[in-house]
Amino acid sequence: MIDSLNRNAERWALIVFYVMLVAAMFIEVLRREILAYSSIWGEEIVRYAFIYLAWIGAAAAVRERAHIRIDVILHYLGNRTRTLLYIFGDLVMVAVALIALYWSFETVLVSAKFGSVTHGLRISQVWFLAAVPVGFALVCFRLVQSMIRDLGDLRHQRPVFKGNRLFD
Repeated sequence: MIDSLNRNAERWALIVFYVMLVAAMFIEVLRREILAYSSIWGEEIVRYAFIYLAWIGAAAAVRERAHIRIDVILHYLGNRTRTLLYIFGDLVMVAVALIALYWSFETVLVSAKFGSVTHGLRISQVWFLAAVPVGFALVCFRLVQSMIRDLGDLRHQRPVFKGNRLFD
């Protein structure tokens, strides 16, 4: 079960947030066109579902090495050099993600301290601001997994994992 969760957790979360986003947009378009009425909550649900979708998608892309990169040179390098470059890139990204995680978590704490709420849903803003630190924490977790996988490939002289597409 843990292995299945490790492989598919982001995919299921992405599907949930995507369906939520599309359903809320569809309902809001119908309400605007048929009833000439729109709501604040629909717009907020779409906005916050999109934010979670983006951050969880970033973690899923890191896990599958499906994020945007320029890898033309990597095709001409040996396996050992390619693996070391992947590990170096992951280390740089971990450093950036940890800094961003720290600063984004501070924003969540400030919002919790002052009790800010969303305009339409009247729900604590913390739940929505938490998307950024949750996303960066998932990115850090997936980067550590990637580095462990790459070090194992390097140690056992296996070809480095070049990546998959998110949805095949």
